[in-house]
Amino acid sequence: MTDYVSKKRILVVEDEPVISSVCLRVLTDEGFEVEIAVNGRVAEDMIGKNNYDFCLIDIRTPVMNGKELFEYMKENHSELAKHVIFTTGDLIGGDTQSFVEGTGCLFLPKPFAPQELRTVVRKALRQLDK
Repeated sequence: MTDYVSKKRILVVEDEPVISSVCLRVLTDEGFEVEIAVNGRVAEDMIGKNNYDFCLIDIRTPVMNGKELFEYMKENHSELAKHVIFTTGDLIGGDTQSFVEGTGCLFLPKPFAPQELRTVVRKALRQLDK
């Protein structure tokens, strides 16, 4: 990828080590700088200390879930809140579907293939350029 992409920082909020590893490998191979947070509380601290271009957030993480993290981001880091990709392994329906649709953010259902991750991240990058 280009130098432009190599400058982009992604925060992955994911409590499943296998998924975190896949995200780290795929996104690093694409030229991104990737950091991992195991839950929303850890992510909240990292967001307060670092600058990220966008976040890949699992909706269901322990301690502080993705919905709670997103609310924190809207109040405290509103620009970053516009650049979120949500993931979940749950069947999307009811509350989760309404929540994701209400945010206007991208969504990537789990399990996902590396190419699906690349595709949604590239779409997020195009939105950053707007």
